[in-house]
Amino acid sequence: MALRKCGNLFVAGLAGQSSRAASTMTVRDALNQAMDEEIRRDDRVFLLGEEVAQYDGAYKISKGLWKKHGDKRIIDTPITEMGFAGIAVGAAFAGLRPICEFMTFNFSMQAIDQIINSAAKTYYMSAGRVPVPIVFRGPNGAAAGVAAQHSQDYSAWYAHCPGLKVLTPYSAEDAKGLLKAAIRDDNPVVFLENEILYGQSFPVSDEVLSDDFVVPIGKAKIERSGDHVTIVSYSRGVEFALEAAKQLESIGVSAEVINLRSLRPFDFESIRQSVHKTHHLVSVETGWPFAGIGAEIAAQVMESDVFDQLDAPLLRVTGVDVPMPYAHSLEQAALPTTEHVVKAVKKSLNIQ
Repeated sequence: MALRKCGNLFVAGLAGQSSRAASTMTVRDALNQAMDEEIRRDDRVFLLGEEVAQYDGAYKISKGLWKKHGDKRIIDTPITEMGFAGIAVGAAFAGLRPICEFMTFNFSMQAIDQIINSAAKTYYMSAGRVPVPIVFRGPNGAAAGVAAQHSQDYSAWYAHCPGLKVLTPYSAEDAKGLLKAAIRDDNPVVFLENEILYGQSFPVSDEVLSDDFVVPIGKAKIERSGDHVTIVSYSRGVEFALEAAKQLESIGVSAEVINLRSLRPFDFESIRQSVHKTHHLVSVETGWPFAGIGAEIAAQVMESDVFDQLDAPLLRVTGVDVPMPYAHSLEQAALPTTEHVVKAVKKSLNIQ
């Protein structure tokens, strides 16, 4: 009897450990799970790109999917972005739902005519008769030590183009829910991931782990509530914003952090409501400042009633306006940090 009781306690303990283990998930696993679930859910969904099948993906995002779903659903392509992006767009025209992976969005420049002229414009030019349900996904922005040609942030590039939806996940919840929403959408979606975030673990609820979990496109998330300043960001910038908010708390500053999640469509209403409360606004992005996302936020603030709510000018935290240096010390100097966000908030609040 005592042994049976001990055995039951041991099993219960293992179950508890399993439950706790399932309460966190990496961004990499979230993306993998989203594609796996959608490929099983819909026979029209397939993944193609360089090394996505037998090699499990350059960043192991598609790990195990080829073995599960086979050659017709997980397709290795030659190194020809214009070619396989064109095939994917044509497949979307024909009624399939391709997921087109770029090993890095820097390589999407080879296929930008397919993305902008073929994918983004056809639904409109066909008067709504030819939907283009395609997802272009892969790592975007700076990683580490890959220099100027492999470190660009394409957020503002693609958000500039009508006809595209542009999504920028930060957490595992974002990654899974937004990718599933993107795959189900009838519009072309540019899905900008971040290589540095792939291996990071985030808490997830049972709802997130469900096959039915979807994050609505175009709705920002309040990651942290606050009263003194609004910090708006997306992708890896949210990490800097949250770290800055934690540091600012130690000096009595309550920062509200907004994770945009979606750049196109853009949830300006969440920013408006927050600034009506805090009266101070700081934007954070890792890309270049000129014509960036922060510049668009500033323009929309100026053109709306939010401007009258500000007690100080909007401040932008961005990458430095130079091609990314290769030298490690210069690379670090070219990217925004938590300290830059703290400094901007202090300036906005006139704290010495």
